[in-house]
Amino acid sequence: MKIYVPATSANLGPGFDSLGLALDLNNEISIKPSDFLTISIRGEGSNKPKLKTNNQFVSIFYNFYIKLIGRRDNFRFEFNNNIPFSRGLGSSSAVIVSAIASAYHLAGVKLSRESILNKALFYETHPDNIAPAVFGGFTASLTVKNEKVITQKKEIPSHLRAVMVIPNKPMSTFKSRAKMPKNISMQKTVFNLSHSAVLTAAFFNEDWKTLQIASQDKLHQYVRMGAMRELFEVQKIALQNGALMSTLSGSGSSFFSMIYEDEAENLKKKLKESFPHFRVEIYNFNNLGYRIED
Repeated sequence: MKIYVPATSANLGPGFDSLGLALDLNNEISIKPSDFLTISIRGEGSNKPKLKTNNQFVSIFYNFYIKLIGRRDNFRFEFNNNIPFSRGLGSSSAVIVSAIASAYHLAGVKLSRESILNKALFYETHPDNIAPAVFGGFTASLTVKNEKVITQKKEIPSHLRAVMVIPNKPMSTFKSRAKMPKNISMQKTVFNLSHSAVLTAAFFNEDWKTLQIASQDKLHQYVRMGAMRELFEVQKIALQNGALMSTLSGSGSSFFSMIYEDEAENLKKKLKESFPHFRVEIYNFNNLGYRIED
């Protein structure tokens, strides 16, 4: 079997730990019967030997597969990793979702996407990345007692594109969370609640002109962006050159902008001129979530 799982961009400004969307940038994992357990890695992580001796995908896969089958069969796992590590593009969530879905598929046990998502919550307690990795599109999610995810999904129209600025330096999610304020004022709380609500409504109503205002945040973005000051200029240039919205992707360091298809190349050019040492890529949106081929 082969499974494709998409990169994701989470938070989208005010939707902290709740909102996310899926990009047409996929990790590909092939799993084949083998006499011995073997792992090969191409792309991201191919130069990290520890990923072969301590592989999160393989560990999670066997946690489920052995319980389902009652034995530990050997496989050859071939990873083609296209999602950058530690860049706010959901690489960890992609691993978790694809490992669980693969285990059930190879065990011959049918499981709904909702159930896959709920099982992924054990490994990733925030649904903002795992939900779009499972369902694709734009997702708004909440958790019930840390056991169940309730998600609303909206497919993203084909005339929109994501322009991603991917810096050459990572950002630690753990360290960036530690910098966030321990207390937040009522004013800022209401600001984020109202903007997150309107942002979600704008996606579902395809009211793209509202996104730039609705995607503003007073909770986490600016604190995190302070660790890489260039990101303030990235956002400014994007919003001045046609971006419908421009937000820190997850905890960073990547920056996400949504734009109409016919304006994407110009924005990419402007950003690349200003930040030649950063990757700037244009992606379609993924409306399917993970996909399995036999």
